[in-house]
Amino acid sequence: MAMNEKLYSRRNMMRLVGGAAAASAVLPSLYSATTWAPNDGKKKIGMIVRSTRPEDLEMPMEGFQDDITPVERLFVRTHHYTPKVNLATWKLKIGGLVDKPLELTFEQIQKMPKVELVAVMECAGNGRSFFKPSMAGLQWQYGGVGNVRWGGVKLADVLKLAGVSTNGVEVLFDGADVPVGQQSDFQRSIPLTKALSPETMLAYELNNEPLPTSHGFPVRLVVPGWASDSWVKWVTGITVLDKPFEGFYMKSAYRAPAGPVKPGTAVDAAAMQPVTRLHPKSVITFPADNAKVKVGETVNIRGVVWSGNGNPVTLGKISLDGGSSWEDVRPITYNGPYAWRTVGYTWQPPAEGYYRILLRAGDHTGESQPHVQAWNPSGYGWNVTQSIGIEVVKDLDSAATPANTAAAAAETPAPPAGFKSACVTCHEDDVIRQQKLSRTQWDREIDKMARWGANVKPADRAAILDYLSKTYPPR
Repeated sequence: MAMNEKLYSRRNMMRLVGGAAAASAVLPSLYSATTWAPNDGKKKIGMIVRSTRPEDLEMPMEGFQDDITPVERLFVRTHHYTPKVNLATWKLKIGGLVDKPLELTFEQIQKMPKVELVAVMECAGNGRSFFKPSMAGLQWQYGGVGNVRWGGVKLADVLKLAGVSTNGVEVLFDGADVPVGQQSDFQRSIPLTKALSPETMLAYELNNEPLPTSHGFPVRLVVPGWASDSWVKWVTGITVLDKPFEGFYMKSAYRAPAGPVKPGTAVDAAAMQPVTRLHPKSVITFPADNAKVKVGETVNIRGVVWSGNGNPVTLGKISLDGGSSWEDVRPITYNGPYAWRTVGYTWQPPAEGYYRILLRAGDHTGESQPHVQAWNPSGYGWNVTQSIGIEVVKDLDSAATPANTAAAAAETPAPPAGFKSACVTCHEDDVIRQQKLSRTQWDREIDKMARWGANVKPADRAAILDYLSKTYPPR
C-alpha cells in the first residue's frame, strides 16, 4: 500500500469512527499486513483425531489442566477443507442493510481499538459420544472445548463504520472455506442484538499471537457464551439482514428441540430451534477415572467449570458419595465470566472401598447441570454432571490391576466393491469408524452422503449398507 493510501485509510477510518477519543485510539499497529502471518509454527500435541480430512481434532483430557489452553492443545472443528488466505489480497466486506457498504483491509482492522477477552470455545456436539441411543456425527467426548485468550476488535465497532439500518434483524457471516462436494457453504447468522454486544468480536489473535490457519487466520468471529458453531472462521463477508437467514447451517443443521423428546425420535428441523448458548458444565481433571489411591493419603481433586451467555459460573459442588451429599469446592483460577474456572477440593479417603465422585456446576441464574441428560437427535449440548470412580486401597503396591481378559476383536471384514469411491473420497474412513449406528441410521447416512455428492452406485448400495451396519453397529 502506498503512503498516500495509508494516510487516506487512516483519515477515513478516524472520520467514520468519529471524535477525538477515536482518533487517540487509532494507533500504528504492532504488525503490518506485510509481516503478519498465521501462527502455524506450533504443532498439535497428543490430539484425538476425529477426522483428518476435513480436519477435526479433539483435545486430550490432560489439556484441561491448563488454565489457558495452548494452541497445541486447542481442538479444531472444520466443516470443509481448510483454506489458505493471502493477506495481501484479503478484504472484509460489510454489506446488506447498512448505510455505507465497506471493504476493510487487515491493516485497517488492526488500527481500530483492540479488545481482549478470555472465553471458552466449545463445539455444540462436544460429548455426542455419550448419548444413548447414539447418532451420526463426529463422536466427541470431553475435549471439543478450550479456554482461550482472544484479541481483536469489537464487531459492533466494525458494524458502526458501515452504519446499521434500523431494519436489521440478523447478521450473516461467510468465510473463505469452499464447500466439499455438493455440501452447502458454511454460513451462520446471529441476532443483531448479539452482534452488537460488547463482548462479540472479530478476533485476529489467539493467546497473544496471530491466529493459526486451522483456527481462522486472519480473522474469525468470537461469540462468547455461545457454542462454536456460531464462531465462523476465515471471515470474508458480513451481511446485515432484515430477517432470519435460511441457509442450510441455520435452517437444517445445528438445531435442537425446544423440549425433551423420546430417545431415538426423528424430529423435523422446522420443529427445532438454532443452537445458541452454552449451559453449565464441569470436567474432573484429576484424578483420572478408575484411578487407585491410598487410604488416608491426601488427594487434591481438581476440575474446571464453565457456563454460557455471560452468566458467571458458580464455583460448583462436589459429592464424594455418588450424589448423596454435596460440599463446596474452592476457587483456584478465574479469568472472567466467559472463561472456565479451575476449582479444587482436598480429600483424605477415610476407608477402603470404591467411591463415586461427582462435580456439578451452576450459574448465577440458578441453572445447574442435570444428572440425567435430555436426548436430542443431533447430540448437541451434552452437559450432564460429570463423575469418576475412585478405588481406595490399603496399599498401592499390592493393589492388583485386573487382567485384560477381553477377547481380541474380530478382524474387520474387507469393504465391498464401490465402498472406497463412494465413502472415502471427500474424507477418510476415520470419520466412519467412530460411528456406531443402527441399520436404519446407516441407510439414512448413505442417502445424505449421496445428496452431498458421494458416488453411490445403485448396484453397490446394498453391499455398502450391509458392511456398515454389521461392522459399525450401535454401542
